[in-house]
Amino acid sequence: MFMSTAIPEKFLEDDLKGQQLRSQGCLYQYIEKKKLLNGSTAFYPRVIGERDPENPQSWRWAYNWEEKVEGLWKGRSIGSIPCAAVTMIRSLQQQGAAREDIIAFIKKAKTKKYSPKILHVCKNFDNTKLKPILPNDAPIAVVLFAGGGGIEAGMVNSGIRPVIAVEFDPTKPDLSRAIALNHHHNFSEYGCRIVQLTVQEVARLGFIGFPRRPDYLHASPVCANFSQAHTAKAGKGVETADDLSAAIAVAEAIRQLQPRVFTLENVPRYQNSQSFSIILLALELEGYSVDYSVVNMADFGLPQARRRLVLIASKGFHVALPSGATPCGWYGAIAHLIPTMNDSQLLPKQQQAVEQFLAINEPTPLLIERVGGRKLLKYKAGHLPANTILRSHFTDHKGCNRSKFADIWLPGGTVKSLSIAGAAKLQGFPSWYEFPPEVATAGSIIGYSVPALFATQLFTSVQSILKASIV
Repeated sequence: MFMSTAIPEKFLEDDLKGQQLRSQGCLYQYIEKKKLLNGSTAFYPRVIGERDPENPQSWRWAYNWEEKVEGLWKGRSIGSIPCAAVTMIRSLQQQGAAREDIIAFIKKAKTKKYSPKILHVCKNFDNTKLKPILPNDAPIAVVLFAGGGGIEAGMVNSGIRPVIAVEFDPTKPDLSRAIALNHHHNFSEYGCRIVQLTVQEVARLGFIGFPRRPDYLHASPVCANFSQAHTAKAGKGVETADDLSAAIAVAEAIRQLQPRVFTLENVPRYQNSQSFSIILLALELEGYSVDYSVVNMADFGLPQARRRLVLIASKGFHVALPSGATPCGWYGAIAHLIPTMNDSQLLPKQQQAVEQFLAINEPTPLLIERVGGRKLLKYKAGHLPANTILRSHFTDHKGCNRSKFADIWLPGGTVKSLSIAGAAKLQGFPSWYEFPPEVATAGSIIGYSVPALFATQLFTSVQSILKASIV
């Protein structure tokens, strides 16, 4: 508790001329002193380190002008101006805008409210932390290139029991072991065995111990060499021998295991690769009916724009990709988590993004990235899906934790640091899934995973067709 009195430390520049006050007024910065009940004095806004004279968030802001009243010039002022409006006010002054127009803009900036259309809670998620209980005769699945278990979480939510998951990346052995350990923590109760070998090694061993004719076989081959960041100027992925051997191993799994349904997920450019052709040929030779397409998972209710190649194949009956679901903005998906997130402070480029947005839009929650060099907008308004979540958001070039990876700006100036729980929700993970405490490991699981929300829709749709096909 404290008592407060706002005291401008800097009111007007000494050389400010009265004519300027009367024509355009003066925008000025100050700090606010507040006397606490214990007798000490605090200065606001609070900042970390030195107060930056070039950072609008380091100061309180006010606007002062003079106007003639009954023949006398009298001073007038407006305080508590949102710092996000400062750049626009300066621009108006530089452009020679009339004082009345500047005052009108300031009053509008001070009275803008949330857009009510984004305050609705997204209903695409089940926020219960109770894990599904599966019957003993639940359909079973084998997962290749399992990662942290996004696809398995979707399977479990659809009533499918993952029994074997293969996950090991020899280029990141420590991370692979940490991810495998977390996978075991989440899925061992369903009888799922995590195999810490590469898919190629498992294929050379003849898939010993793997169930034949499982209901489902899923593969998400490593996609780094086919992502946009690794694409050559000719527009084709830089395909390696490891990519080809992985595809051959997947094709061998299809031939040996003979699943009722095979699914695959990868980045869009994977469909132009020789690796994908190898898998398609194996499916054709084994008599599978195949359907594949590049989909934006935001069209399936994921609060994230994530374009991925999705393939589904079946033998003896036809299955297809499910229809979409109700769209969901990022804010509606994680609004209930925001109060639990840590306070943060915008970087200069983030602040610039906010100012650019507010110059032409009503205030609304913004999700603003702190890292990455994507060409897309660095921020997303609350009613829109978030930008694609990548593993690189959570780790630096050495694989170490990033303490902050994205911020949430709220009208009124509050800034929160997006938490792992929030990022997981944007990736469609169910609330019952438990993440490790290390940001790098948790972020890798999120960035690598097939969104569980999409997987749930995919397998729920297939399950209904499978049940109908059983005579």
